[in-house]
Amino acid sequence: MNYPVFFDEIETIKVKDELSNALGAFEKGEYEFSYLDVVKSAGHSCPTVAGAYIITLEALKALYPDQRALRGDIKVEFEESLEEGVAGVIANVISQITGATDTSGFKGLQGRFARHSLMHFNRPIKSSARFTRVSKGKSVDVTYNPSSVLPNPKMQELMQKMAQSAATPEELKEFGILWQERVQRIFENIQNVVAIAEV
Repeated sequence: MNYPVFFDEIETIKVKDELSNALGAFEKGEYEFSYLDVVKSAGHSCPTVAGAYIITLEALKALYPDQRALRGDIKVEFEESLEEGVAGVIANVISQITGATDTSGFKGLQGRFARHSLMHFNRPIKSSARFTRVSKGKSVDVTYNPSSVLPNPKMQELMQKMAQSAATPEELKEFGILWQERVQRIFENIQNVVAIAEV
């Protein structure tokens, strides 16, 4: 399996999952998610998938500064509806990492470990997402804006050729390289693309 080397250089998100422990999947319920994991699940790497990973990483570090984030203890809210823009793409990545879902998730085991009703849309917030550590009632708003990391100017020309089915195999490969170079630069400039605030 070949993929950009920088995928392996991105900080992983460490979690603890009491359901996983109870069902014997991972010792102590401890495991971690990598950017590669979410790329495989999404089927692609782009500024949106990267942004979903970044806001989750930064929010969980703020909410669980000295320990692993606890899956099932994390509520996530969005200003947009599920169908609006890229909200669904972002929600899918966040759900994969945190376990939070709207009404479709795991209903629990003997009254424990429920994951449903932890993700909400159309909320009166002004950020990319609000994450809440349910057990502590602590919330953070995270805003993601990658506009300061500009794409390579050549990408527009290549994209037009792709839309017209006129791109050569070499140009298609070049476009993919330039696309991932921008994603890499977004990760290298996290401090400039993300803002986090307690609420």
